[in-house]
Amino acid sequence: MTTPDTRRPRPASDILRTALRRNRGAMIWGTVLMGLYQAGETAFPIALGLIVEHTMRERSLGSLGLSIAALAVIITTVSLSWRFGMRILQKANTTEAHRWRVKVAACGLQPVARDVDLKSGEILTIATEDADQTADIIEVVPLLISSLVAVVVAAVALGLADIRLGLLVIVGTAAIMSVLSVLSRRIGSSTQEQQARVARAGAKVADLITGLRPLHGFGGNHAAFRSYRKVSTEAKLQAVTVAKVNGAYAGTALALNAVLAGAVTLTAGWLAFDGQINIGELVMAVGLAQFIMEPLRLFSEMPKYVMIARASAERMALVLTAPPVTTPGSEHPAAAGGNLEIDCVRYGTLRDLKFTVAAGEFVAIAAYQPRAAADLASVLAANVPPDAYEGAVRVAGRELGELSVEAVRAHMLVNPYDGEIFAGTLRTNIDPSGTSRTVPEAVKASMLTDVVALHRDGLDYGVRDRGANLSGGQRQRLSLARALAADSEVLVLHDPTTAVDAVTEQLIARNVAKLRRGRTTVVITSSPALLDVADRVLVLDEGVVTAEDTHRNLLAGDADYCLAVAR
Repeated sequence: MTTPDTRRPRPASDILRTALRRNRGAMIWGTVLMGLYQAGETAFPIALGLIVEHTMRERSLGSLGLSIAALAVIITTVSLSWRFGMRILQKANTTEAHRWRVKVAACGLQPVARDVDLKSGEILTIATEDADQTADIIEVVPLLISSLVAVVVAAVALGLADIRLGLLVIVGTAAIMSVLSVLSRRIGSSTQEQQARVARAGAKVADLITGLRPLHGFGGNHAAFRSYRKVSTEAKLQAVTVAKVNGAYAGTALALNAVLAGAVTLTAGWLAFDGQINIGELVMAVGLAQFIMEPLRLFSEMPKYVMIARASAERMALVLTAPPVTTPGSEHPAAAGGNLEIDCVRYGTLRDLKFTVAAGEFVAIAAYQPRAAADLASVLAANVPPDAYEGAVRVAGRELGELSVEAVRAHMLVNPYDGEIFAGTLRTNIDPSGTSRTVPEAVKASMLTDVVALHRDGLDYGVRDRGANLSGGQRQRLSLARALAADSEVLVLHDPTTAVDAVTEQLIARNVAKLRRGRTTVVITSSPALLDVADRVLVLDEGVVTAEDTHRNLLAGDADYCLAVAR
């Protein structure tokens, strides 16, 4: 038996630490360059103040030329350090976002489902927006440090002119950060809720697109659209709330920064008027007061982005920390061959279901209750963990729970009645890996030949996402062709011909039986054509096998069977 996955959870803090640790080199270089940029920006008003003071004392062309050269060096340093610093950080940010997207997508696409209460649309949002926002921490930390460098340099420079100016910058910055830290926490929680609601709206859209045709069929489209409008409105209102909080944060930060800059300017003016600082120091103080607003803005915005990154990391942790429903085994089938054994399985509507399919046999299962057919298909497809049902399913002598997922998929293929069709071509849908040697035979057996012949591109005819440019019958035949092209030892088909006409169904049944001769095939169906070509038919009623014989013998001797399958 398998045991649950016991690996250590990966909470949001671990995700952020991992992102920071594996981008340590890029962040160090980015921090150095961005710190150099901020130091250069800070040096500009300091240099202007020194130039003014020096020029007023000496008034020589040599001093003026030297001053201009010094300013040119500062400007060049500022320009180059910004360009290369941001280039390094943005490359690391993009790369890290890609890593997390791949990791979340890998969890979402695992054959063994994860125990997480999220729909595919929500996982998609986490793998895109949340991965991007989490990776922003790579840029946030260096920018936070470089902004701090600028504030410290400005405070030191002003402190050298007059200690009161330096203290004013330090105390003012601390007060601003204290006020904004409260708002940043509100932004983090609001953003997390917004992402969750947007994800739910995306999941609702995915569900609607999938079921749009049936919804139109029974007139449920208006109710479905109202349901989507409700979740979409909730997402919109939450987005407005986040925008308000962001606006309040930005406005508060700008106002406080302006107050601090104004306080520094007025204090410097009063000190100059009182003769406690000279004209050059006044020019420097006024210039720094204007310049300091930009690093203060960056410095004050960084906590907001940190909280957003943490909120997104927490949502990613929902997927990454969720353990698989079951841990698959590592064994492979004991021997070549396709015998299949269902031994006293109890799951859902199945009640002590027991039957055996010998290697190379073609068996049809006529399920009187559609739910029982779906439950059996789920168990065989390994969509249900072995510890969720009683009894055992054995493939080639091995219990399903002992086999690795790859071994199960390689040895036994269960093709659902609603197989997905992907954007691409007919060929890539039939043979996604490009390794099948039986594509022509699969196309012929599934009666997809008319679809291929209908288009000049043949198998290279373009297919839209979910097969939007194909009819229901064409999509079903395309899915069947894919299952046949896989040429697996054991093939389980669940209602493969419900969307095709009776004549085509007869041809498909004969073709499938011919193509699969010598290979184990199980068809869960109520189609008389498929039942007729089977070596034997098992009648599944109320979760157990109640009859077993050929289709024609059952028609002749079982009135309930005749009523259930005769058309």
